[in-house]
Amino acid sequence: MAVQLTDRAARRIFEIVSHETAVKMLRVSVKAGGCSGFQYAFDLVDDRESGDYVIEKEGAVVLIDDMSFPHLNGSEIDFVDDLIGASFKINNPNATSSCGCGTSFSV
Repeated sequence: MAVQLTDRAARRIFEIVSHETAVKMLRVSVKAGGCSGFQYAFDLVDDRESGDYVIEKEGAVVLIDDMSFPHLNGSEIDFVDDLIGASFKINNPNATSSCGCGTSFSV
């Protein structure tokens, strides 16, 4: 399996980093915490680390560290822009439950 990046997410990432001088990539990671046990973190970075899983699409680069990858394997990273607001959304088949805001989950 792998982590997929939608066209919408790739375009939005490319748009964000194109306005930055040093930052060129988006790091997606899983951290302990949140109301469901784990939470997603999104950080703009300029360097890859050893062991990173790398997704490249339409000029966008997403990095996932080797500790977070098992929690995200099989997921789809999307970007949604609706009445509630605009945000990155992770459709994660490994999550057994998630909070209402969609930023934390449990496995």
